[in-house]
Amino acid sequence: MSEKPTVLLAGKNSIRRADFLAKTTETDWRFLTCDFAEEPERFPQALAEADVVIGGSKIDVPASNRLKLYQIPFTGYDWITAADLPKGVVFCNTYEHETTIAEHVMLGMLEFQIGLMRDTHPMMKAKSYNGRSISAGPMHRELRGQTVGIVGYGHIGREIARRSKAFGTRVMAVSRTVRDEGDLVDWYGTVAEMDRLLAESDFVVVCAPLDDVTRGMIGTAQFAKMKPDAVIANVGRGEVIDEAALYAALADKRIRGGIIDVWYTYPSRKDPNPWPSRFPFQKLDNVILSPHNSAWTEEMSTRRWSFVASQLDRFARGEDLLNVCFEGEG
Repeated sequence: MSEKPTVLLAGKNSIRRADFLAKTTETDWRFLTCDFAEEPERFPQALAEADVVIGGSKIDVPASNRLKLYQIPFTGYDWITAADLPKGVVFCNTYEHETTIAEHVMLGMLEFQIGLMRDTHPMMKAKSYNGRSISAGPMHRELRGQTVGIVGYGHIGREIARRSKAFGTRVMAVSRTVRDEGDLVDWYGTVAEMDRLLAESDFVVVCAPLDDVTRGMIGTAQFAKMKPDAVIANVGRGEVIDEAALYAALADKRIRGGIIDVWYTYPSRKDPNPWPSRFPFQKLDNVILSPHNSAWTEEMSTRRWSFVASQLDRFARGEDLLNVCFEGEG
């Protein structure tokens, strides 16, 4: 490019990283910042000057705009489609969260098998040995020998598989496209073969993104195929699992339990602290709940913004972009 390219950091999250990007990029950029929620009248002019936008919301881009890249600093993009961006605008996302989420899933599975923080530790703090001999008394379970079934095998699924194999588990996976995963996956099928995975898995881990195909793909019929002793984890998107069916399966103890990180209701300006579902999951004793924070670490955030910086360098040098999701069709 003959002139210095311009990047618009749109929204509070991106604006906070302006200094980091300025220090981390190897190419020369002009940085603009504008929070469209706070400065809606200024945003169109800032957008008109941008070659690249880094943000996380649907924006109205005129077809005559100079914009060529919309980069989001996170992964999920079920809120935007190719029709929402003009032709010629490339939309890219960012990963770097998969290892952190995999650690969260492993913690949940280990807790269901061992019960250290929910059972053993509270009991010993309150009652010491509680009349129990060190070589007798209640036994906990092992993760070794269990079957972990991964629904939606991508970046997250691969890291869960890698860690699960280290614990001596059998790993099954389904996705739209079957890939050769070597020793990481013992059985790999298409989504059409999910019934087998559900029937054989001790832990079903849902990592699938949300779209018209995956919405509600696990419902009452799928829970009926699972082992009564199975545990389901969802770190993909809440609505991939039917909300009512999930609650009924857990409340009625049709399955052993759940590890739920993604939800059906989220905070908003109108309601900053809602319960995450219209059903009272928080009253169940067989679930581990978290507020969609399984990926949220400082290290993960730094990795993401380092990727964004390298993406800007690729753009400025005219190199192929990574993580291309689609090109605008509007």
